[in-house]
Amino acid sequence: MAENPQEMTHFMDYWRMVKSRKEVVIAVLLFVVVAGVIVSLSLPKVYMASTRIAVRPDTASVTPFQYKQQERQMMTVYDMYFLRTQFEIIQSRPILYKVIQNLRLQEHFGRLYSDDGASLSLAETYKALVGSMKVQQFRDTNLIEIRIYRSSRKGDRTTARNDAAKIANEIASVYRDHRMEQNRAETERGVTALREAYHAQQKKVAEAESNVEVLRKDLNVSVLAGSQPGTVTSLDNAKLERLELNRIQARKIMLERQIRLESLKKLEGSDLMYSAAYVIQDPTLTTLRQQLTEAETLLGRKTETYGERHPDVVSAQAVVADLRKKINDTLKGQVLGLQTDYEIARRDFDAAEKDVEEARKTDIAAHGERYLPFAKAESELARQRQIRDTLETRLVQEAIELELPRTPVDVVDFAEVPEERDAVSPKMVLNIVLSIILGVVCGIGLVFFIEYVDTSVKTVEDIEKFMGASIIGVIPQKVRPLTEEGMDSPHAEAYRVLRMNMELSKKLSGGNTLCFTSGGAGEGKSLTLFNLAQVCAQTGKRILVIDSDMRRPTQHKMFKVPNRLGLADVLLEKADVDDVILKNVLPNEDFIPSGKLPSVSHGVLNAKNLRDILAQVKGEYDYIFFDSPPIMGVSDASILSSEVDGVLLVVQHRSYPKAVSARAKAMVENVGGNLLGVVLNNLNVTRDYYYYYNSYYNYSYGKTRERRGASATSAAAAPSRKKS
Repeated sequence: MAENPQEMTHFMDYWRMVKSRKEVVIAVLLFVVVAGVIVSLSLPKVYMASTRIAVRPDTASVTPFQYKQQERQMMTVYDMYFLRTQFEIIQSRPILYKVIQNLRLQEHFGRLYSDDGASLSLAETYKALVGSMKVQQFRDTNLIEIRIYRSSRKGDRTTARNDAAKIANEIASVYRDHRMEQNRAETERGVTALREAYHAQQKKVAEAESNVEVLRKDLNVSVLAGSQPGTVTSLDNAKLERLELNRIQARKIMLERQIRLESLKKLEGSDLMYSAAYVIQDPTLTTLRQQLTEAETLLGRKTETYGERHPDVVSAQAVVADLRKKINDTLKGQVLGLQTDYEIARRDFDAAEKDVEEARKTDIAAHGERYLPFAKAESELARQRQIRDTLETRLVQEAIELELPRTPVDVVDFAEVPEERDAVSPKMVLNIVLSIILGVVCGIGLVFFIEYVDTSVKTVEDIEKFMGASIIGVIPQKVRPLTEEGMDSPHAEAYRVLRMNMELSKKLSGGNTLCFTSGGAGEGKSLTLFNLAQVCAQTGKRILVIDSDMRRPTQHKMFKVPNRLGLADVLLEKADVDDVILKNVLPNEDFIPSGKLPSVSHGVLNAKNLRDILAQVKGEYDYIFFDSPPIMGVSDASILSSEVDGVLLVVQHRSYPKAVSARAKAMVENVGGNLLGVVLNNLNVTRDYYYYYNSYYNYSYGKTRERRGASATSAAAAPSRKKS
């Protein structure tokens, strides 16, 4: 499927649109860039100072106790919210209020921000301080950077630079002290609570000891020194305790072996192989498993290198299979051994439980009434002593921890006073680049807006589509009379194309009288007529130019003849046609000026007078060109259009709205004029539209220059030939 040509050239249409108004883009660009530079230079300098701190959880630098080491290891687990929480704490009111107080920022900011130099309120100072700081984390580290931005208000850059460094360092210092004081306060509260609990527990121990002593005397219980310091027991109780310990130990061993056995029975395959080493803890099995892993790794590499049928691969597979068999055999033996150990442990537990049961029955029968109250009291005493000892140990440990040095916050880099040239804002280069981008965008946008509101004729398609007329000539910009430029100028080719299209037009059909008109004044019809007459006369045709624009005549200026006598005199019957014709003003060209038309004589041109004039001169010339006034302003143009053989409507590019040109065309047709076509005048072929015209004119002009050069060469060579 063929593509739509309009769609294919759509981008180029926009490019030509921008190119045609590049002065607007450049002007807007320069304005925005200059404005950006002026604004950047007028803005106060902003200086930044930053300090970096390393933030860690609250732990002591030294951990002398094992439980503290375990706690520290647990706290080293990554907390995704820890650093984010510290960000908020650093910017919190307790921290910044302390900074404001230490640096007396209320008075300092008051001198900088308020017109009368009065101190700011605490809330206003806090708001100003928060607005000038930025806290961020260094990726994948526990480092936090505190940045302070200070503006050089009232032109004092030294104060701004010093304030930035001083405030950044003070925030880091206050935050560090806050963390240390907070941790110490929490620890001191914990130590105080432990001390109070310890004293209360001592009272409970004293009461329990008194109760045990009273029961011992009342029940006449004989006791022996226990195995643990500070405890006592009876002979029967000692025996029972020993048996109970044996039973507990036997039960522990039995359960341990049972769990191992059941764990192994639940596992199969590779799970059994890898888990058995940890369940059974057999060094032989561990060694075999490591060898199997190495053999499988070696087998994988050889398989990738040689393929599955290579002898080395087959040998490696045999080694892996042999190791697996050894592991399976070892596992079977270990399981059987573990089964045997479990059966032995179960029988030992049953025997120990039976001994304890018999001893308990004996003890209950013989001493139930005497030893039971004493045993309960003694157990309670042991429990209370244990709680007291635990509290005492923890109290001593926390007291030692309280005195250990802590470094939850380290200042890695202190903020330094920035140099005067190291302002972070305004960034002149960035602002200029952004101004250039914004200027280009605004310029292009303004061009599109102007193009949108511009309803004038901009393209050939506008004439063909909107006016419904054909283009028979395109005249470039900056054209002068060909008598000044010369017939070999690059602009002359446009008039030659116009002449050719005019002569080949079927609408002219042998006629030789043409009227040049336009919709409005200043569209270039007079110059177009003059140059076209020059081109036609160059071909040897006899041309008569009649300046019928008697209100604003211009042809006599281009012909450089006086305008004393002319068409107006013929119409007023003051002279004959032959009397006003200026013969051979230019080669092959005659000219009838407009003459002086009295102001009271407007409307003297009518169809009868025009036909009489044409009857006298039509047979003597190949072409008769009438320079008509604009058709929408004067009735003379309508009369001329209705009587001549053809009408050329000159439309100036980007001058009048399309509606004016369309109305002019309609008026020509309404009076019965034969519109040959439209001449698009004043087209900037280098950038506006139909850019290929520029290449064509350059090509034509280049050919002309080549012909000139060849002629000059021939002329220079002629004397030489004569001499020879």
